[in-house]
Amino acid sequence: MLVKAKQLLTQVTTISSGMVGRIVMGERPFYRRFWFWAGLSVGGGIIAYNYGIAAIDRSLPNKATLNAIIREQTLTIKAADGTVLQQQGEATREQLKLEQIPDTLKKAFIASEDRRFQQHNGVDPQGIIRAVLSNLRSQNVVEGGSTITQQLARILFLKQERTVWRKLKEVRLAQKMEEELTKDQILERYLNLVYLGSGAYGVADAAWVYFSKPVDQLTLSETATIAGLAPAPNIYAPDKNPTAALMRRDLVLQRMAEDGIITQAQQQAALQEPLTVKSNAPRRFQVDFPYFTIYIQQELPKYVSADVLAGGGLVVETTLNPTWQKAAEAAVAKTLRNQGRWENFKEAALVAIDPRNGEILAMVGGKDFTNNQFNRVTQAQRQPGSTFKGFVYATAIAAGKSPYDSYLDAPLVVDGYEPKNYSDKFYGWMNMRDALTRSINIVAVKILMDVGFEPTIKLAHDMGIKSELKPTYSLALGSNEVNLLELTSAYGTFATEGKHIEAHGIRRILNRQGQVIWSADFQPKQVLDADSANIMTWMLRNVVQNGTGGPAQLNDRQVAGKTGTSDEARDLWFIGYIPQVVTGVWLGNDNNRPTWGSSGSAAYTWHEFMEQVVEGMPVEKFPKRPDLENRKGTIKAQPIKAKRIKIGSIQDDDEKTNDDNSRDTDYSSRRRRRRSSTQVEEQPSESTPRRRRRYRQQETSEQEQERPSRRRRDRSSEASSESSSGSSGRRRRSSTGDANPPAQTTPRGDSSAPKPSWRERLKPSTSADN
Repeated sequence: MLVKAKQLLTQVTTISSGMVGRIVMGERPFYRRFWFWAGLSVGGGIIAYNYGIAAIDRSLPNKATLNAIIREQTLTIKAADGTVLQQQGEATREQLKLEQIPDTLKKAFIASEDRRFQQHNGVDPQGIIRAVLSNLRSQNVVEGGSTITQQLARILFLKQERTVWRKLKEVRLAQKMEEELTKDQILERYLNLVYLGSGAYGVADAAWVYFSKPVDQLTLSETATIAGLAPAPNIYAPDKNPTAALMRRDLVLQRMAEDGIITQAQQQAALQEPLTVKSNAPRRFQVDFPYFTIYIQQELPKYVSADVLAGGGLVVETTLNPTWQKAAEAAVAKTLRNQGRWENFKEAALVAIDPRNGEILAMVGGKDFTNNQFNRVTQAQRQPGSTFKGFVYATAIAAGKSPYDSYLDAPLVVDGYEPKNYSDKFYGWMNMRDALTRSINIVAVKILMDVGFEPTIKLAHDMGIKSELKPTYSLALGSNEVNLLELTSAYGTFATEGKHIEAHGIRRILNRQGQVIWSADFQPKQVLDADSANIMTWMLRNVVQNGTGGPAQLNDRQVAGKTGTSDEARDLWFIGYIPQVVTGVWLGNDNNRPTWGSSGSAAYTWHEFMEQVVEGMPVEKFPKRPDLENRKGTIKAQPIKAKRIKIGSIQDDDEKTNDDNSRDTDYSSRRRRRRSSTQVEEQPSESTPRRRRRYRQQETSEQEQERPSRRRRDRSSEASSESSSGSSGRRRRSSTGDANPPAQTTPRGDSSAPKPSWRERLKPSTSADN
C-alpha cells in the first residue's frame, strides 16, 4: 500500500510539472490565452453573484418578519369582541380569510396579475418575457412582469422608488417568501393589502368604496373591474375614469375566458353589463367611540417602546364592550337632553370598569367629540365633593371605629376653617353610618380630624387616586381635584373586598406578524382589609337605599354608592357599584359655571346605564357585614392636633326640631341644650366630651331581613322637594358637599303619628342592616 501511494504521488507530480512547463515554455503567455480569461470571467462572475446576493440579503428583513400580515406605519384598534374601532395608515377595515373571498375574484386577480402563480417560485421569467412582448405589441404598458409574490413583497417591505436595487431586493424577497409561506397565505395577504384606488386597501374595501357591497355580492363584471385596478388604480378607478375602467374590465374578462375560468357566454353577458358605481368613503376613515380610542393611543407608550410605535403595524386589542358603550352614550345623551336643559349643565362623562380585573368596559368622555375632543373621564380635574368621604370613612373604619360611633353635628370652626352642611342645618348627635347616608359635612371633617391627613391620603392613593391630595380640612369634603377614571377605579376597591387593580383599556398588543408583544397582567393588591371594605359597602348600600343615592336603585340587585356635589353644584357626581361593575358619572360645565341641579341627576344617569347592561347578568350579592364587636384596626390613626377649635351647641328651635324629628325618626339624636345668644365656647382643642353611643344588638338571635328597595323618586317630586328648601337656581352653596337634601327615612303612613320616645329614636334601623 505504501509503495502504491508513492507511485501515485510521483505520477501527479510529473503531470503537474509538465502542465506548468507547457504554460511557461509555450509560444504565448498564459494571460494572453482565451481559456484563461474565460475561466477568470466565470469565476469572477460566480464570486460577484454570491457577493451581490449576500449584500441584498443583508439589506432585507430577517426571516422571522417575512410572515407579516399588515403594512408598516399602521395602527388598528379593536374592541373586546374583535370589531375594529379605529385604523390609521394604509390598512383595510376588514381582513378577510381566503375562504371568505369568492373563488371567481381570486382567479380574476391571478388571470390579471400572475397567470403562472401556482407554478413559479416567486419570480416568473416566462411572465416577464410575455409582458415585454405584449407591451411592445401594444406600444403601451398593458401587462406587468411582477408576480403576485413580488407585489406582496413590495407592499410589505419596500418603498415605491423605481431603481434596479429595489427590483433586485423585490426579487430576492419574493423568493424567500415563497420558501416561508404557502401559496394560499401569499394570496390571502395580497388580496387584503393591495391598493385599489380611492383610498381602498384590499378587495373588501374596494367592493365597499366602488359598489357599496360585500365581496360575496359582486357581479362578474364588478369582480373583473376590481381585479383590473391593481396595475394602475388611479387610472382604472371606475369613479374617476369610467372609460379606462371599462377597457380594463374587458381585458380581464378576456383573460379569464382564455384561462377557462369563465365560459364565453359568461364573458359576453358581463361585457354587456353596464358599470354602475355607488361610491362610499373607505371604512378605515370611520372612527367608533373616539374618546376611548384616543385614550388608548395615549396609553400605548406605557406598554411598548418608542421605536416599536414608530415602526407601526400594531394591532391593539382593547377591553371596550361595544354594547355597553352604546348604552352609556344613550344614557348620557338622555340626561343632557332632559335634565341638562333645566338644571343648567352642558357636559357629562361616564366610565364603567370591571373591578375584578380593572378592565374599562365603557367610556363616554363628553357630549360631542367632533366639537370638543377634551376627555372628561381622563383629563378633567374636578372637585369630587362628598364622593371623597368614602375614603375618609374607610380610613376610620380601618382604624377600628364602628359605624355606630357617634359625632355631634354642630357649628364648627377649626383653625379658621368653617365647614357647613348643604342645608345650613345641624342635626345633633348621629352615628357614622347615618352621617354618611345623609352626607353630613361637619361629621366628615370631625372624622378626618380623628384619623388624620396622612392615613386618609395614603389609603386614597392606594385605592387608586393618583392626583395630588393636600392635607387640609376641606379634604374631607372633596376639595382636592381628581378625575372620573381614578375616582371610579378607587371605588371599585370596595366592591372587591379591598383589592385594587389598576384600571386599563388594553388587553393585548400584536405586531405585524400577529405575535403578542404585550398583554395585560395587572395583579390585585390588598390595600384595605376585607372586613373594612365590606363594612363600607354595607354603609354605602344604605346611601342608595335610604339616602342621597336613591335614584340609582336597581330592582333586582344590591347597589352601593355615593353622591357628591361641589360648591354651587358645579360638579354633580355619583359613583356606584354592584359586585361585577363599578360605574362613575359626572355632570357639569367645562367653564366651571354653577348648575341648578343635584347629584340625584348623576345617580339617575347611572341607573339608566346600569339598567341596560345588567340584563342577563347573574345577580350577585355583596358579602355580609362582618361582626362589629372586638374589631381591631389595620390602620393606625394619626389624630390632627388643631390649634384652635370653636364649637357651638345647636339652637333650640321647637318648630324646627319637631319638623326634623318627624322626618328623621330613624336617626339618633340627643337632648338639645339651650345656649345663650352670645355664648361661644373657645378651646385650644376639641375637648368637648364626645359622647359615644354603642348600640347593643342581639345579632346572633335576630334574623336580619332585606329591606325592599324603594322605587326611585320621580324626578319632578325630587325637584319640588329641593325647591322647598329654597330656590334651586339661586341657592347659595356655602360649602363643598352633597347637594341632595337629606333623605326622608320615616316610615310611610300618617304624618300625624305620635312622635317616638327618645329611647326608640336611639335604636338603629335594623331593617337596612343586611
